[in-house]
Amino acid sequence: MDYPQTPRILAPHLQAFQHKTVRMIGRVVELRGETAVIDAGGTVDVILNRDSHLAPGHAVEIIGKVDGNLSLKVQAATDLGTDIDFNAIHAVVEATHRHKEIFYDG
Repeated sequence: MDYPQTPRILAPHLQAFQHKTVRMIGRVVELRGETAVIDAGGTVDVILNRDSHLAPGHAVEIIGKVDGNLSLKVQAATDLGTDIDFNAIHAVVEATHRHKEIFYDG
């Protein structure tokens, strides 16, 4: 069975992944009703769905689609708590892009 690819990205990668489904880990900076702002190597506007339950200051992994405005439209969101090493997360993401042939189709 083929599953859709969800490359891990950070804010600086948004432009290259417009209209694609991606995976992003960031810290929730602000909640604004049906939207949120996360810090994932830069700020990212997130369009929430009804199942999104984010908490300010918590890390979150989002699977979503990058829209034309470089916002991330949530398909699924997982709260990862507060004890996350973002330097390690960023290193993993950068490694996946350096060796993308292993992780996703270029």
